[in-house]
Amino acid sequence: MNFYSTNNTAHQVEFKDAVFNSMPQDKGLYMPEHIPQLPYSFFNNLDQYTLPEIAFHVAKAMLDGAIPDEDLKAIVHDAINFLAPVVKLEEQVYVLELFHGPSLAFKDFGARFMSRIMSWFLEDGEKQLDVLVATSGDTGGAVALGFLGVPNTRVTILYPKGKVSDIQEQQLTTNGQNIRALEIDGTFDDCQALVKQAFTDKELNEKFRLTSANSINIARLIPQTFYYFNAYAQLLRQGKSKVVFSVPSGNFGNIGAGLLAWKMGLPVEHFIAATNANDTVPAFLKTGVYEPKPSVQTISNAMDVGNPSNWARIADMFKDDLSAVGKLIDGYSYNDEETQQAIQEVFDEYNYVVCPHTAIAWKALKAWQVQNTSEDVTGVFLSTAHPCKFPDVFTDEVAAAIKVPASVKELEGKEKQAVALGKDFEGFKEFLLENN
Repeated sequence: MNFYSTNNTAHQVEFKDAVFNSMPQDKGLYMPEHIPQLPYSFFNNLDQYTLPEIAFHVAKAMLDGAIPDEDLKAIVHDAINFLAPVVKLEEQVYVLELFHGPSLAFKDFGARFMSRIMSWFLEDGEKQLDVLVATSGDTGGAVALGFLGVPNTRVTILYPKGKVSDIQEQQLTTNGQNIRALEIDGTFDDCQALVKQAFTDKELNEKFRLTSANSINIARLIPQTFYYFNAYAQLLRQGKSKVVFSVPSGNFGNIGAGLLAWKMGLPVEHFIAATNANDTVPAFLKTGVYEPKPSVQTISNAMDVGNPSNWARIADMFKDDLSAVGKLIDGYSYNDEETQQAIQEVFDEYNYVVCPHTAIAWKALKAWQVQNTSEDVTGVFLSTAHPCKFPDVFTDEVAAAIKVPASVKELEGKEKQAVALGKDFEGFKEFLLENN
């Protein structure tokens, strides 16, 4: 399987090159030359498969021989060694819990799979791999833990100053070893712009072997499809075969993976793109005009993205008929006050605590169900992070109900290790060159 740039379909590379180069020089994103259709036998047996078995079948189809089956199976079983349960809250409302990995966020699927893919491809004596990653919150922690101690790799995480939660910052900045953190005086979009510019800078690319761990990397996107198939398998076991997914959306990699799963044959009825005040995509779905804008800070910080990178992939998947996106996806956006109300409503109704991102997905799902009444369509909203990562957004009553994992308690008292930088590229470039 070759992968092409969304800006130039003639520019094609093998999977290994797409993973290590991360982003083509033309600033597009890599996509598979064709999206494989999974066979009938896979779907016929889907409800009998475990999550790692599902992940192997999906990855095998997408990678198409780039990694031998037995090695790929070992990578999958090592990377996806935690659960992603679908939990029933009411008859037609389920939550897909994606926070049971090491960093307590859905990003663990992509980060752990990608780190092991890169490690498999790295050969003895090769130049050190420098992984650059911008984070609005959860990506950094997942990447840090995914790559911690991986030989011949060094990870540089850029995060916006004052715009991540305390626990998120601890996960980013207390690792040491081959992980280093840069506290950027700007927004996530500024961090993302610095990473993208680094990939097109000639001097940096001659000096370093650069790659990215952001969702712009195709090796991050592929494993995010796994939990859509797995969620559907769990619903099949409960006699439910029609599903709509409501997805908290920031950089649009998460819902992009869901659409990729749909393209591979997963019979999803509909998708809901749920955003905070950064509503570029919901606005497009309403008006037909795609107009990126500067991001604004919200309590659902991981979704504070005004110009989502992965929209290029979604547009590419529907390039033959972009209007079809509007038929498959509905967009909803909510402000901080509505988000906090949703957190309280979920707690009052189900005695269940959700993080602010998850609350937005629940609220969007409920709004969609009011407009689309159907007794046989099950709504699943994605819970993308453990609520303990956002203690400041909860009332005392809700906060008291949160069970804090032991891994979070272990972070307390660890020393922060971060370098403060501005948002100018020259300062970032100088740091990289001087700290080789």
